[in-house]
Amino acid sequence: MTYYLYHIPGKKIGVTCDLNNRVTVQQGYGPDEYEILESSEDIDHISSLELELQKEYGYRVDMVPYKNLKPKTNMNINITEQTTTFPYPIDKLKGNLMDHLDYEWSTEHGKFKLTLESVKWIMNNVKTSMYNLNRCYIYNKAFSNYINDPNYYMKKLSKDNWRSKPISKKSLKMFENIREWARVRGLYEEGDSKTQYIKLQEEAGELAKALLENDQEEIIDAIGDMVVVLTNLAHLNGLQIETCIASAYNVISKREGKMINGTFVKSDQKYFNNAIGL
Repeated sequence: MTYYLYHIPGKKIGVTCDLNNRVTVQQGYGPDEYEILESSEDIDHISSLELELQKEYGYRVDMVPYKNLKPKTNMNINITEQTTTFPYPIDKLKGNLMDHLDYEWSTEHGKFKLTLESVKWIMNNVKTSMYNLNRCYIYNKAFSNYINDPNYYMKKLSKDNWRSKPISKKSLKMFENIREWARVRGLYEEGDSKTQYIKLQEEAGELAKALLENDQEEIIDAIGDMVVVLTNLAHLNGLQIETCIASAYNVISKREGKMINGTFVKSDQKYFNNAIGL
């Protein structure tokens, strides 16, 4: 096996035997953003050189040499007929899943494998265990439906004509679930409006990228993330997002106007003049 000593300028020096997975996929740095300082099949040599160069470059020195790291081959997941439970809280799940890419396990609904796409599905559908906040789980049948047909839910939603259905009490309870999720994780105690607003801008950027790339799954994900952030932003300001939505609808429901250049312009002379360039 070949080990690579890589350098991300200004960030870190590390060792891996899989540059694409470790540096590009997990850390997000493209091939033009890092350099390979040395490669070797001698793990003792490469481990010693890593520590030596970390000190020389002034980076954080790893507490455990690369050669002593235990290979991550087992996630110690718990599998039942209905669920697969991971031994991590949700906020630490993604990193651990990415560290175990290609990991496989079997359930009554079939064999599962961790890939970039399946990790994305898991993060969008995982739930915190009601018995232990440091554990979370997914439903095996739902994961199997996705594995067998990634467009399963989009087809099901279309078949059920979901766009025409009114908002139910169950839908509104989602906001309560979001607030409880944030409360458990200390977001309301340690977070503030400014950080949530910055987060909202980040999610808006993700939405813009998804729209440009016409990536329907990412569009859904980005819009959902923005709703979560807005829910928390409202709470941090002593408001409920349900109240904010109702207030906004109460205003727009009475508003008259027309579409101009793809935008709805309300019936106010100033706005009409601006819209048509007067």
